[in-house]
This record gives sequence, C-alpha cells and structure tokens, in this order.
Amino acid sequence: MQNKIRELRKQQKISQEELALAVGVTRQTITSIEVGKYIASLPLAFKIARYFGLAIEDIFEFVDEEES
Repeated sequence: MQNKIRELRKQQKISQEELALAVGVTRQTITSIEVGKYIASLPLAFKIARYFGLAIEDIFEFVDEEES
C-alpha cells in the first residue's frame, strides 16, 4: 500500500504530530503509515482523507505485490 500522506503534509505545512492529533492516533502511527510499515485501517484511512478533504483513493494506492 503506497500513500501520499507525507507529500500532503509537506504541501500544507502540517507536522506528523498535528495530523496524528487530528485523526486520533500517535505520531509513530503516522510515521509507520508514511514509510509503509503499517497499513491504515479503513476507518483511519477515512479520517485521514476527510482531514485533507480528499477521497481515500487520492491518498492511498493499493499495489498488489503478487501482480508486480
């Protein structure tokens, strides 16, 4: 699962801590999602998308490892 969270944060000058507080997780969770060590749950993905005013598909991209 790839995502554009880091890019979106940088564009809007938002820290990991600010995003984490806004969506109810820890900064470490945001870090883990950004680097691909953790896949956001569907509810968390919705919260992140809503925070940025985008659709989930605009932030998260599913990449099927078996098809690569």
